[in-house]
Amino acid sequence: MRTVFFDVDTQIDFVFPTGALYVPGAEHIIPNIARLNRYAVEKGIPLVSTVDAHTENDPEFTSWPPHCIVGTVGQLKPAATMVGQTLLEKQNVDCFTVPTLPALLESLHADRYIVYGVVTEICVWNAAKGLLKTGKPVTIVTDAVKSLSDDAAAKMFAEFEALGGTLTTVCELLA
Repeated sequence: MRTVFFDVDTQIDFVFPTGALYVPGAEHIIPNIARLNRYAVEKGIPLVSTVDAHTENDPEFTSWPPHCIVGTVGQLKPAATMVGQTLLEKQNVDCFTVPTLPALLESLHADRYIVYGVVTEICVWNAAKGLLKTGKPVTIVTDAVKSLSDDAAAKMFAEFEALGGTLTTVCELLA
């Protein structure tokens, strides 16, 4: 079974307290993200990393404060998570709006997808929903995601499972 890992938006502006759009507590999932990314590379598992890549006057900033502006430190991924991934730049919360994503997915020949990152109920949810539409199994790693709202995350997890998705932890996945 060919697995593909999806590291969603684990960028400095989201995962560290000094970030422009910090997700409280996200720095605590960095070790799990790094562990998953290193595991993928060590095992030859394709790793796709989505990253926000905004211009200074990006239209998204009418909904969210400026963040992940191309060329800034905030747009970078933490060094511990940077290992052999394919970076997929996006300009909004849904990676499936990136025109090159369908061809990338086709080239990877995935039988299943493993998803993790930030924000659980926004970008992770959009990635997981889009991947479910491929008809392949999709799993979210619950101790490698961080939400802005525990209630919204719980609702999203329930909807995800109702759509056929599964949940796991880093230890369960790598066992």
